[in-house]
Amino acid sequence: MKERKGFLYCFVRNRNGMIGFIGVMAIVLIGFVGPMIIGKPSGYTTDILLPPCMEHPLGTDNIGLDILSELIWGARTSLYVSLLAMAISGAIGIPLGLICGYTRGILADIIDAAIDIFMTLPMLPLMIIMAAVMGTSIINVALILGIFSWPQLARVTKNSTLKIREMQYIEAASCLGLSQLRILFKHVLLNASGPVFVNMTLVMASAVLTEASLSFLGLGDPDSWSWGTILKRAWQQNAVISSPNPWWWWLMPSLCVVVYVVCFNLLGTALNDCLNPKGRE
Repeated sequence: MKERKGFLYCFVRNRNGMIGFIGVMAIVLIGFVGPMIIGKPSGYTTDILLPPCMEHPLGTDNIGLDILSELIWGARTSLYVSLLAMAISGAIGIPLGLICGYTRGILADIIDAAIDIFMTLPMLPLMIIMAAVMGTSIINVALILGIFSWPQLARVTKNSTLKIREMQYIEAASCLGLSQLRILFKHVLLNASGPVFVNMTLVMASAVLTEASLSFLGLGDPDSWSWGTILKRAWQQNAVISSPNPWWWWLMPSLCVVVYVVCFNLLGTALNDCLNPKGRE
């Protein structure tokens, strides 16, 4: 019989997981510490469309702003939006998924139907409409992303709860007279936390990608820097097709979005493998 390894041992030996973890930690460090060191990009300078050099490691844009500082402040916006969207999604999806998976009756059927309906809706067009109606701000964008991200989290929570509610320790807790809420949030949620936590990392990756898309379409916060906003300005100035091509202006924020999404997906996949008991054998 194979010995099961601990979670930490499994995670450290997971190459993709470590790459994702290091990448996420680097993004968090840059997003939270970087703006404390580098001031917010503003104003105009004469260093227009300079390629990467010693003074400007990632070059400058069409009004002379440093691309590196724009990316650092954009990282803070991406982290803020993804964390807030994840919190909103979890606050809606996790309780609904627990109720739908643990209880039986008309309430569970209504929640299950709502999950199915939301998962079949064309999310991006609806997000664009809501962003246009609600206005462009970081909080509004995060709120929209959280509202449309909860069905996936609710479905994962529901499926995990369906398996756990049939376990003998749940029956034992009920026989001991524990309240349903205590059983639901202390025993069921605790044991379903693995898949739920993994899905929350994927929500963060999806939130940044969607936020960049909305910002590129002009529905982001105009008062804050975002990787999507940088791409939008580069596109409006024909930087992608101009000659000579200022490739550093549009390539760097594109790489930031890709790295962010890839790192969180690698981290989520590794967590899923290591939190699964079969994956630690």
